[in-house]
Amino acid sequence: MINGYLKIAFSCIVIYLFIIIFIRLFGKKELAQLSVIDLVFILLISNAVQNAMVGNDSTLTGGLVAAASLFLVNYLFKFVIYKFPQFGGLLQGSALLLIYQGEVNTRNLAKARITMQELKEAIREHGVSGISEVDLAVLEVDGNISILSNEYKDKTSKKRKGRNRVMKTAN
Repeated sequence: MINGYLKIAFSCIVIYLFIIIFIRLFGKKELAQLSVIDLVFILLISNAVQNAMVGNDSTLTGGLVAAASLFLVNYLFKFVIYKFPQFGGLLQGSALLLIYQGEVNTRNLAKARITMQELKEAIREHGVSGISEVDLAVLEVDGNISILSNEYKDKTSKKRKGRNRVMKTAN
């Protein structure tokens, strides 16, 4: 029985690593800018690897072992990235400059596999009317696009929900 659970834990960790590596290889825009195609793809991937992780074990304990393994390996990755930033750079990549002073860096745009239409959409989402008005646009490590415009007076960054919380302290 213990061997079965160890096999589940090992399978989950291998699948986790596999998906991390392949998301890294196929581009960071998969993380923050999900299109319908990307969402369907991620849902299908999760369904495709489910049996590889737990095998025939559909018990509550098997599911908990799988979930605990994923939580543990995720925690360890974040800890290692925090302690060793070079590893984080290797695993997550680095930010890419997309626009500088109204000029599009087409090489980085191609490297990130972002279309001009997607870039223009991101610019409009930040309240900027056109590329010529953008002083700086950066594809961040987490897949978000940050925009600085009007000579860096206005900075906007499209964040995922849950990250914009402002903590108020009692005086």
